[in-house]
Amino acid sequence: MNERQLRILRELGELGSVTAVAEALLMTPSAISQHLRLLQRSIPVPLTERDGRRLVLTDAGRALAGAAIEVESALARARHSVDEFVDEPAGDVSVAAFHSAGATFFPILLRGRDPRAPRLALADEDVAQDHFPRLTRDYDLVLAHHLAHAQPWPHTVTATTLLREPLDVAMPADHPLAREERLTPRDVADLPWITVHDGFPLMATIDAIATAANRRLDIVHRINEFAVVAETVAAGGGLALMPRWTTRRHPALVLRPLSGVHAIRRIDVLHRPERVARKAVRTVLDELRRAAQAIRGGDDADSDAVATSAAGPP
Repeated sequence: MNERQLRILRELGELGSVTAVAEALLMTPSAISQHLRLLQRSIPVPLTERDGRRLVLTDAGRALAGAAIEVESALARARHSVDEFVDEPAGDVSVAAFHSAGATFFPILLRGRDPRAPRLALADEDVAQDHFPRLTRDYDLVLAHHLAHAQPWPHTVTATTLLREPLDVAMPADHPLAREERLTPRDVADLPWITVHDGFPLMATIDAIATAANRRLDIVHRINEFAVVAETVAAGGGLALMPRWTTRRHPALVLRPLSGVHAIRRIDVLHRPERVARKAVRTVLDELRRAAQAIRGGDDADSDAVATSAAGPP
């Protein structure tokens, strides 16, 4: 039993013939008869009977046709509710982000927020790169980090790149290398390093530095939270890769760009395709794009230069 079958039964009761129902519903008479036969299979008593050459409803058929009116009314209300949900400009939108992206994007989304704008539910989710797509089950939008040589996102999610962010080498302001405008893998390969845990994207760039310098890096600390990394670097714990735009500047540190490796990370926003059917989700996605432009500021040209130098000579 389905909506179309019930609609046909209702129309048969009102119009009085299969031919008239077929004309009203823009179907063939044989298709109408097929739907009626399928409906009859699910009902233990006859719904129709012959009255001369006409097919008419039995008492059970008339009872079900009456119920069909209630079903259509309920479905119409349901569709209207869905339409309101889809078109509601101030609906609820959940956004998850890894820590440094959340620390940068969330305040921009929240400051001076119009009461008529979508209502945000923000969450931190700092997971390994291949776990980000799974978060789209629980959140409308997911900010995820991705390195260029990593596996592409699965086709089950839609990805929009917000930032292509340079990864710089962080060091104390009085470090000897702080005098250099740009560093190479050989400049930093023999020094102690602070890195993220295995499975997180920055490790791939650490491995690339080691490969370019043809030696294994001395990894002394593994810390994922950049605020803790900054304090550890400032205390002399080692060098570290830090994103240029999405980490808070530490007064005791300097950042220097790195040549010879692709030291760039993408910040992408992931979502399931059906999520953007909602106006509120599309609105927040646009807000994230504008926030990314504000975060980049005037550094677009500098970012392009770093990307070019990171690729190495042709």
